[in-house]
Amino acid sequence: MSTTVKVLLGMALGIVVGLIINLTGSNASGTWVNSYLTNGLFHIVGSMFINALKMLVVPLVFFSLVCGVCGIGDVKLLGRIGSKSFILYIITTAIAIASAIFIAAGLGIGKGLDTTGAAAVSFTEKAAPPLSSVLINIVPSNPISAMAKGEMLPVIFFSIVFGISLLMVGKKAESVSNFIEALNEIMMKMVNVVMAIAPYAVFCLIAKAIGNLGLDLLGQLFGYVLVLIGVLLFHLFVTLQVMLKVLSGLNPLIFIKKMRSTQIFAFSTSSSNATIPVTLRAVTERLGVNNSVASFTVPFGATINMDGTAIMQGVATVFIANIYNVDLGMMGYLTVILMSVLASIGTAGVPGVGLIMLSMVFAQVGLPIEGIGLVLGVDRLLDMIRTAVNISGDAVVTAIVAKSEGKLNESIYNDPDAGNMIDEHLGDPHV
Repeated sequence: MSTTVKVLLGMALGIVVGLIINLTGSNASGTWVNSYLTNGLFHIVGSMFINALKMLVVPLVFFSLVCGVCGIGDVKLLGRIGSKSFILYIITTAIAIASAIFIAAGLGIGKGLDTTGAAAVSFTEKAAPPLSSVLINIVPSNPISAMAKGEMLPVIFFSIVFGISLLMVGKKAESVSNFIEALNEIMMKMVNVVMAIAPYAVFCLIAKAIGNLGLDLLGQLFGYVLVLIGVLLFHLFVTLQVMLKVLSGLNPLIFIKKMRSTQIFAFSTSSSNATIPVTLRAVTERLGVNNSVASFTVPFGATINMDGTAIMQGVATVFIANIYNVDLGMMGYLTVILMSVLASIGTAGVPGVGLIMLSMVFAQVGLPIEGIGLVLGVDRLLDMIRTAVNISGDAVVTAIVAKSEGKLNESIYNDPDAGNMIDEHLGDPHV
């Protein structure tokens, strides 16, 4: 049974058990169910999983960011292609999360839920720091202390500077770079280990939340899913296509048609990294991008361009803030945008890492990490859609950069039959 099926099954069983507890009144204070199940077994397993997510955040961000910066190569040789692609990737990510926050906040998802007396959502928000403090604290006076305290903006800043410094040292630092790459691989395996218990954690977290809040929470979750899917599709079919047309003059309809099979592959794998070979073949053989551009922009995009993940973080932040009645304010939302843009640079393109990044964003703006439990059950399915959006953003930026550099063959781009054999080989494990 696949992880996705297991997670969905865990969510379904959690909803059923939670509703039984809620509707039968078994969750009343002092009952056996409340003491040993809802606030006993379910609380312990769910909390252990949340702690495991938090455990991974700092080392994962540090190693991923350093490897991402080192993967760019010599800073002096990045040139126009590197600069253009980096700027476009950051812009698309910022637009993605800004639109997600704007739409989610405008629709008010999560508002109106009565959390009185629900132990699952007892939380006191912390005051938002002034902008000057946020900017000053980005530069850590003690990076080790920042890591120990989980202060992610200083950790991100230190990681980027550390990675750039490794590049500048050159060959002398190759052993350090290789060591960090090995540590990054280890962290990826740890992510897989932690996500292996996700189905059971989903069951416990959802059963506890539904047991406390009943059908009202179920309705709010449905609204969260609809809003998140809507924002993802808006970014894919409107934002990215408008950028493609305005910045390159290429026909967006042709792009959507030619990238469809690659998007389906990304949807099925939920991994931007696993889709890199398929994306490369699609942009070179179907869209006509020269390999000299695509071989840099596609892997680079899979490393730092996480539009879909940023959208999830924006919608989830608004949703959880409204459920917990936390007013983030303009400063809080700006912090979320900044965190998500910076975190996207270090977000590995493998399933489940988005949740770890979300815990980092929550901690930064003062939202309870436990809120992740409310969206965890539906996240695995939504992760598949996010991945399709991520690789589409990579392809759009690749086409724009290639066109600006004269490295795009428009006759291939406009030929509906160019590269059609790619579709026949998507199931080939050697692709």
